Amino acid sequence: MLRKQKIKSATKEWVKAILIGLSLFIIIRTFLFAPVLVDGKSMESTLQDEDRLIVTRLGNLERFDIVVFHANDKDDYIKRVIGLPGDTIAYVNDQLFINGEQYNEEYIEEDIRSHKDQFGEDALYTGNFTLEDKLGFEEVPEDTIFVMGDNRPHSWDSRDIGVVPLDSVIGEARVLFWPFKNSTLLTNGHKDE
Repeated sequence: MLRKQKIKSATKEWVKAILIGLSLFIIIRTFLFAPVLVDGKSMESTLQDEDRLIVTRLGNLERFDIVVFHANDKDDYIKRVIGLPGDTIAYVNDQLFINGEQYNEEYIEEDIRSHKDQFGEDALYTGNFTLEDKLGFEEVPEDTIFVMGDNRPHSWDSRDIGVVPLDSVIGEARVLFWPFKNSTLLTNGHKDE
């Protein structure tokens, strides 16, 4: 009889531990982080098609973070934050200007050079535009962000779909974990090398 009680007690403890573990897993996956599969080439050469990432769901977004968001009812996109609420944005001859200040986009420098080598020095990697030209307003509206893919000639992004509501953002890409040989932390959208 004592042996049956010990087995019953041990079984209860195991069931309890498993339920707690599953609950923690569900809570963490739902509210803190999630795995994401890169689908497409719009973030090349920073991220490749079928790379696997860990996306965190907490924290404030910063300019140049890589984010995943609901683009529509079926699709999630992964892009880079270029403009935050209140920012003005312009591209002139492959130079980014935010609020009138020029920004160096290190993460696409090699892509720009390769593009110009292939198509000529006058070929623009990111076509000239202003936020007003593309979307009809001077500043990124409140509670939205302006995003672009790193593969500018082949990215469907805010230039096409408009600004992204902050409540559509799933999270920020933090870790590239597959393929394993390329695994790295992503800091402010840059591979941490």
